[in-house]
Amino acid sequence: MKIDFSSSAGPSLGVEWELELVDLASRELVSASNEILAEIAPDGGGDHPKAKHELFQSCIEVITGICTTVAEARADLAATVAEVQAAAGRRGLGVMCSGSHPTTDWETQDISDDERYRALVERNQWLARQLQIFGVHVHVGVREPDKVMPMVNALLSYVPHLLALSASSPYWIGSDTGLASYRSKVFEALPTAGLPYQLSGWDQFERYMELLISTKAIQTVREVWWDIRPHPDFGTVELRICDGLPTLDEITAVAAIAQCLVEQMDTQLDRGYLLPEPRAWIVRENKWRAARYGLEADIVVDARGTVQPVRHALNELIEELTPTARRLGCTDELAIAGRILEQGASYERQRRVATENDGDLRAVVDALLDEMRVGLL
Repeated sequence: MKIDFSSSAGPSLGVEWELELVDLASRELVSASNEILAEIAPDGGGDHPKAKHELFQSCIEVITGICTTVAEARADLAATVAEVQAAAGRRGLGVMCSGSHPTTDWETQDISDDERYRALVERNQWLARQLQIFGVHVHVGVREPDKVMPMVNALLSYVPHLLALSASSPYWIGSDTGLASYRSKVFEALPTAGLPYQLSGWDQFERYMELLISTKAIQTVREVWWDIRPHPDFGTVELRICDGLPTLDEITAVAAIAQCLVEQMDTQLDRGYLLPEPRAWIVRENKWRAARYGLEADIVVDARGTVQPVRHALNELIEELTPTARRLGCTDELAIAGRILEQGASYERQRRVATENDGDLRAVVDALLDEMRVGLL
């Protein structure tokens, strides 16, 4: 099976941000995507080019166009989010983002009227129905198809960094799960989600996709929802590991890390270097540690069993990527990752608010709504 990869000219950037629609009176998720998307649709009909339905009608995904810089992607997102917020506000609703809503029960939520989503639920039943989770996906352009799988494999080393930094789903249907990122474990329940197989090259990726389609495990390549995956149509590597993030600052931090990592790896491949490929057991263990402990995780950094606090690993990564960020014009955005380490990731901030309010999770929702409105960490 031949899968064409639409190579990018450079490390282009695209970001997808899944937003929650919240009733400001009850603080619960509410089905309002149909009305909001209809209102903000372009004159003359048709769909909004940068806002679309997701699985549940209580979610709207906003997407950028093809951007060159992180600053451009931020401005692109901000413009669309402002449209969604304005339309939501006219209905007494607010907009926020977190990996999971602190209190709403997924059984109360309406599925979007789309054949793709109906098929997803029919095939996976409750595993799909419970996907009341929200994430951030970052696409970075890759210049040649032969570079894609080495990059996907090498990027697995940074799964704990990105997951710990973005972790924002400590609560599930009113309970503290004890995890920093419960979303990441919920999503793993789907048979084609979670960590990718470490394939040796594009030809192996093509053969594996052919097997999945021929055995009716999937209908299209789009149904492989790996934490890091190739996106052949866009010509990108897509990093899907991050929890939903409440602020534009946090979005730009993870976008800067992603763009810098891919650009650095692209340059190393051009120079004839082999990219490191982590052991599968290390990748799996580190993802679990980041999901459980967030920024307090100690991660395994080599096959000898050397362990390092993920906070230290993130500080080292920020320093390592700074020269690349300088070339890409995103040093300020990369530096925001350091501020997250100082001020706390979203899961930490949510728990602080809950503690300060005697466990009242409505206060956590209010805090998330405020963070989205302000947009700054």
